[in-house]
Amino acid sequence: MSASRWGEGACMGLPEPRCRGSWDLTVIEGLLKSENKHLPSPLYVSLIEEDSHTREALANWTLQVCSEHGSVDAVFPLAISLLDRYLSQSFSLPISPLCLTAACILLASKLADEKAVGADALCTAARFAFLPQHLRDMEIIVLASLHWDITAVTPQDFLPHFLSALRDRAGTLGGDTESLRSFLRARSSTLAALCVCQSQFLGTRPSVIAAAALNCALRELGLQRVQLDRMTSTLAGLCKTDAAAVQHFSEMIEINMLRRSQRMGLKERDLNVNVSDEETQECRASTPTDLRDIDF
Repeated sequence: MSASRWGEGACMGLPEPRCRGSWDLTVIEGLLKSENKHLPSPLYVSLIEEDSHTREALANWTLQVCSEHGSVDAVFPLAISLLDRYLSQSFSLPISPLCLTAACILLASKLADEKAVGADALCTAARFAFLPQHLRDMEIIVLASLHWDITAVTPQDFLPHFLSALRDRAGTLGGDTESLRSFLRARSSTLAALCVCQSQFLGTRPSVIAAAALNCALRELGLQRVQLDRMTSTLAGLCKTDAAAVQHFSEMIEINMLRRSQRMGLKERDLNVNVSDEETQECRASTPTDLRDIDF
């Protein structure tokens, strides 16, 4: 299942945070003070940058599992945060990386979702690469390694507050309706989730990722440049960074989305080519090549 479908459907698990009405700046400031506490170490970030394939594969598998089980938006980034924090301390993968990742999903879903993903379901998703008892043992190991501190600030925590602040500070959007706000909420959540998958965003503050994702969603609306610049500046002020930084990460997200679309297009083309080749071979196999084989 695609990330976009997960981002739009996962909001149905729990009541979606209201994106209209008043908002509290002290809540955003509290999130800003806490977001740096659980960022991975610089050494871990540098090691992942050298070889990001394994982490991105585990992150994509986590996204697929959360999508298939209808987890709420908060589960996926929290699970990846737990994974990065554990690896940032141990600097080594266990015998079963999938078991570690599944344990992080299990903990995140217990903490952030009313309907947690079960151990048996995770074993099935991993094609029984580990047993439920091994998963529970790994869960204890992760909890012990993190000293039972499994909370973390994620980009999804900022999005509803940023949306409300934009509406109040930067003025109403063109055609400001409930459907428009729902689109911005779902689209920005999807883009933020894709940033969590990509190792090049590892170590970036969640508030900046949320601001850049929301900025990308706003740019898709085709608003005027003056209005977009005002909203970018508002987002930068909310997460206490420069507008140029928000713009930079927004462009990184757009480049990654373009590359992702190109890869998906190539896969679909290869699939169509393979199907066409199989049909051609079947036609050739059923066509007589010798005139003596034709029954006139």
